[in-house]
Amino acid sequence: MPDRERTNNQDISITSIILRVILTSIVVWVAAFLTPGFSISNLWSLILSAIVITALNYIIEQFAGIDASPFGRGLTGFIVAGVILYATKFIVPGFNISVVGAIIGALAIGIIDMVVPGRVF
Repeated sequence: MPDRERTNNQDISITSIILRVILTSIVVWVAAFLTPGFSISNLWSLILSAIVITALNYIIEQFAGIDASPFGRGLTGFIVAGVILYATKFIVPGFNISVVGAIIGALAIGIIDMVVPGRVF
């Protein structure tokens, strides 16, 4: 039975990761639409940026223990969210953001994160 439970837990985590990437892509798209200095050129850049943002957030959570939810974790989460957005610029082609856009984008993502049920960023 323990093997079966482990398989179910892995399925749940893969499903939650996929849902998190989908939610992140929607939130990033809305934030890019609302934020000056923040643009995404096409759908593939949006999907790739959501994957990169989710991966960077996961890495930071695992190694530093900091959750990058802009409003849920206070100033530290807000700064980390802005840094993640800005760092994504260098990894994903077609994802363009300025420093000010990253700050405003982190704020927009925090507001959207408060409205959308579940964990987004």
